[in-house]
Amino acid sequence: MTPAIIIATKAKIAFRLMQYEHDTTAPAYGLEAVEKLSLDPARVFKTLIFEMPQDGFAVAALPVTHELDLKACARIIGVKKAWMADPAEAMRISGYPIGGISPLGHKRQLPLLIDASAQSFNTVFVSAGRRGLEIELAADDLARLTSARFTDLKKPHRGV
Repeated sequence: MTPAIIIATKAKIAFRLMQYEHDTTAPAYGLEAVEKLSLDPARVFKTLIFEMPQDGFAVAALPVTHELDLKACARIIGVKKAWMADPAEAMRISGYPIGGISPLGHKRQLPLLIDASAQSFNTVFVSAGRRGLEIELAADDLARLTSARFTDLKKPHRGV
């Protein structure tokens, strides 16, 4: 049982766990989950930790197929700049391994931003706290359990 699963269980929300054999050579953890579990990539959300000057850290959850717009994150939080946290720092802060960072159950509560696209699905998939383990739950339950805000987090596509 990971902290993410414990929190979901204690909250008595509906959720489902899905497990797969993690390939240590997989180049992208979220896309590996999409492939091995035959999921819609728009419903599989990665969890990224970013850093801000003087304000510490925050968390973003967005579809695995998109890049995080750090300028948007900074604007939403109300700071001038944000950057991706160092992987070792992200592991220390969250208590989870890279590729297994869940938006639920961090060592300490961090502000969480969830991409607004999550609200267009009945459920989304996020890491349950270790590589090869996903938790499916309602986006509204995820937001409620983490005091998250829904907002646009994806970098705009550069069209041709």
